[in-house]
Amino acid sequence: MPEQLSLPLWRPSESLAARIDYTVVTPSVGADQLTKHCEEAVSFGFHSLCVNGGWVRLCRERLSGTNVKVSAVVGFPIGAQATRSKAFEAAAALDDGASEIDMVLSAGKLKDGDHEAVERDIAAVVLAVQGGALIKVILETGSLTDEQKKLAARIAETAGADYVQTSTGYGVTGATEADVRLLRAELSPTTGVKASGGVRDAAMAIALLQAGAHRIGSSSGVAIVNGT
Repeated sequence: MPEQLSLPLWRPSESLAARIDYTVVTPSVGADQLTKHCEEAVSFGFHSLCVNGGWVRLCRERLSGTNVKVSAVVGFPIGAQATRSKAFEAAAALDDGASEIDMVLSAGKLKDGDHEAVERDIAAVVLAVQGGALIKVILETGSLTDEQKKLAARIAETAGADYVQTSTGYGVTGATEADVRLLRAELSPTTGVKASGGVRDAAMAIALLQAGAHRIGSSSGVAIVNGT
């Protein structure tokens, strides 16, 4: 079996924008605003535009022929939905054109100690996309102890996730350098870390990348790039 390659970490000589998932998940956003955000994503060269599932098809149409991917949130923002609901949501997003899925962990089941249920929840989403999309698991680190963060990261990796993500942006705290380092140390080199939640300027984005994040999630993508 060939050796799997580690995910490359960001270097200052590389584009910062290419590591950003430009996030637009507020409930009130409409088609005109999303079209503008699609244009911004292309203009600035972001890795992806991350949206709610109902907008995936429109964004994929607007981004057709560009290098910008569409990411879709699943089980957002609380993660307490039924597993079959998350799986259906992920499959629908894939059908509509998403190439990445950001799903929210079932934190309640993790805290209950029902680790098998947490793993099944993630594995069901992985299975639903059948390799057609990257899976990122949002832990909402602000609501977990360090040991729970480590455990959640291991479960996500075992279940087949491609990335572990810090936060939804709706929790009590967002991404921190300490959490990125903790997650990076717990995961294999082939599983990525996405830092999201409260990342609003270039200095913070760069600090998180230097701490070991492979991707940044932020609704302030334009401000971050303009601040470099």
